[in-house]
Amino acid sequence: MENRSNGKATASLVLGIISLVFIFFSIYAFIGVILGIIGLVLGIQAKKQNPQDGKATAGVVLSIIGLALCTITFLACAACIGTLASL
Repeated sequence: MENRSNGKATASLVLGIISLVFIFFSIYAFIGVILGIIGLVLGIQAKKQNPQDGKATAGVVLSIIGLALCTITFLACAACIGTLASL
């Protein structure tokens, strides 16, 4: 039995985790959005290669959550900055 690591699944998992970290950096959340998109693409590709891979599934889920939360965070920060600029 071969124990081969899928690099795309691991990269997707890592990018998903990093995109979740960028939620806390407010205006830099756009970096989390970019990392979430890349992680999602890599996770989907890894899932097509091996549908039973748990890392790929975790990477896709974390990337989706990171993408959604970073988008909300970035839009909220942009709205706050826009409101403050108009005062």
